[in-house]
Amino acid sequence: MSPDRYLRRRTVVVAVTTAAAAAAVVGVLSGTSASSTTSTPRALAANSAAPVAKSVAPVAGSPTSIASSSTSSQTASLPSASAAASPAVVVPAVVVPAVVSPVASSPTATPTVANPSWTAVAPAGSAGFLQPGSDPSVLPAALLIADKRNNQLIVVDPQGRLVWQFPRPGDLAAGQTFLIPDDAFFSPDGKYIVATEEDNFAIRVIDVATHRIVGSYGHPGVHGSGPGYVWNPDDAMMLANGDLVTADIKNCRVVVVSPTAQTVTRQFGITGHCTHNPPSTFGSPNGAFPTTAGHYLVTEINGDWVDEIDLAGHVYWATHPPQVRYPSDTNEIGPDRYLTVDYSSPGQVVVFNQAGQTLWRYAPTGSDRLNHPSLALPLPNGDIIVTDDLNDRVIVVDPRTNTIVWQYGHTGVRGIAPGYLNIPDGLDLVPPYSFAAGHPAALGALGGPS
Repeated sequence: MSPDRYLRRRTVVVAVTTAAAAAAVVGVLSGTSASSTTSTPRALAANSAAPVAKSVAPVAGSPTSIASSSTSSQTASLPSASAAASPAVVVPAVVVPAVVSPVASSPTATPTVANPSWTAVAPAGSAGFLQPGSDPSVLPAALLIADKRNNQLIVVDPQGRLVWQFPRPGDLAAGQTFLIPDDAFFSPDGKYIVATEEDNFAIRVIDVATHRIVGSYGHPGVHGSGPGYVWNPDDAMMLANGDLVTADIKNCRVVVVSPTAQTVTRQFGITGHCTHNPPSTFGSPNGAFPTTAGHYLVTEINGDWVDEIDLAGHVYWATHPPQVRYPSDTNEIGPDRYLTVDYSSPGQVVVFNQAGQTLWRYAPTGSDRLNHPSLALPLPNGDIIVTDDLNDRVIVVDPRTNTIVWQYGHTGVRGIAPGYLNIPDGLDLVPPYSFAAGHPAALGALGGPS
């Protein structure tokens, strides 16, 4: 098969995979999808009970950070980053935006080809460490987990077996640190992992093949807003040219930063102005997730807001995720369907629309309740995978039955041994199912050509 033909085929596979995931979740929530598995999975938790509607006070300020310190370290230049001079920081003019409906048709870019070479597997005969009743078939591929308080990234396969880990002994160069990673996403080509050390004020780029930190932005242990500094960065993702887009929570802005030039190349929001008035100001944004239309969903902690904006700063809509106290990492799962979590205790997972109406809610009570979940993403079979941070577990929920059908980690028990986690705060599927592989329009347009 010729290289061009192979690339075209890979493009179609990635696009179909992403569309299938969104369609599956939307189908499940509307009652039109088939079952998530060929047989009925055994439930790990009781059915969720919908919470009683109540008035929720907005979050008054920025989230509390965990104090930490680290020495700054030098890293090699990111190989895929552009070496050209960085443009000046652009701060949008202060305007009162009009919230409008999305256009009838959205722009579509050719998907970036995901790296098809993820071949790491567990050693022959190694044991899996899932909780009893877990159904490995609900996961389409291995899973990357940011194991925050264990200071590591791990990849486990659907059977719960360890297949990749960072850092291993010897992976860090002299003077380097890797502390409290709370989010991790593959690059569009699958060669790198971008890990955000939110409470350590740094973003790291790790080469998957070599297990080396090859790019970095921020000064570990020291927050700021000038060139080379961030203040609680969150959910950083790599663009086509090697730059990184991230929500910068306590600076109240969304920025594109260059690990090579150590500067901000693009900015949305005015630094230090932490009120909801997009695109001019944002109330402590904790996520800027790309959409399939090439836009971005910005989640604002203060006031419970989610906004869809484009690269020109145009606001398409803004709404309150319904009955959510602390929204986190909102992402698109289908036409007018958005998935968010409530980083609270008890926590919840909510699907809503642009009008702020609840389409689905998972809020178990009692011993099954969620404890500060931080991220939920759709799976191709219609299930939803969730980091249940302070319960020290990653779970898959079947929205047809509101039951847990897969779990890695022991509920409420922290540890570093196989099968245990210590505040898992981020996740991504390995390519070609990674989040970046399904959102080339936004990640490509913002970063420019590679």
